[in-house]
Amino acid sequence: MMNIAALRNPVFCALDTAEVGVATSLAAKLADSIGGVKLGLQFFGAHGPKGIQEVQKASDLPVFLDLKFHDIPNTVASAVRSIVPLNPYMITIHAGGGRAMMEAAVKAATDTTYEVVGSRPLVVAVTVLTSFDHKDLGEVGVGGAVLDQVRRLAELAKASGLDGVVCSPQEAAVLRADLGPDFLLVTPGVRPAWSAADDQKRIMTPAEAMAAGASYLVVGRPITGAANPAEAAARIASELGPQA
Repeated sequence: MMNIAALRNPVFCALDTAEVGVATSLAAKLADSIGGVKLGLQFFGAHGPKGIQEVQKASDLPVFLDLKFHDIPNTVASAVRSIVPLNPYMITIHAGGGRAMMEAAVKAATDTTYEVVGSRPLVVAVTVLTSFDHKDLGEVGVGGAVLDQVRRLAELAKASGLDGVVCSPQEAAVLRADLGPDFLLVTPGVRPAWSAADDQKRIMTPAEAMAAGASYLVVGRPITGAANPAEAAARIASELGPQA
């Protein structure tokens, strides 16, 4: 059974910190304003499973565990099995790892779920990082446009049995048309019009991203860097209108 619990709204706040106290405090403050929190390599590297559990305890918010696994199929399957007991709402792998790796990740998530928890985390694949543009892609040996690479990897992810992909909101409309209404599109690179772009290069506002076909939005610094994070999160939710 997939993890399809209803969320307050589609916004996951990225808690990009290595401090447990900062993460738990922010999660508690945002509990009534967002759909869930995203915790990544910085936090997990510093605190591991215990840190994830502390954040879950502080807010009872769904956790998007963004560790972006990318290795041989057996290693990725083992890594997935190790984190499913934390009951994350959603986890990430890299689509660039290929079909066999992605299939192994989904199978590991499904098998482990039946053993230890009640619902399988959503498994989504990163296509092209939102910090990349055409020049960056060329420097790592991938020719052609960013959109072409995103479409290629997203189609492979769907064929491999994944629930969705992580993509820039700028690719959401094309992927929604390519892959249908049920395939999940998780979009970082979301910035309200009143916030700075920071290091993201392919961005949209939250309302634009949802209109383009996004399923979930990842928002970090516009919320966490605000003088009043809960107020900023509520403002974003209000801009989404009835969808929130």
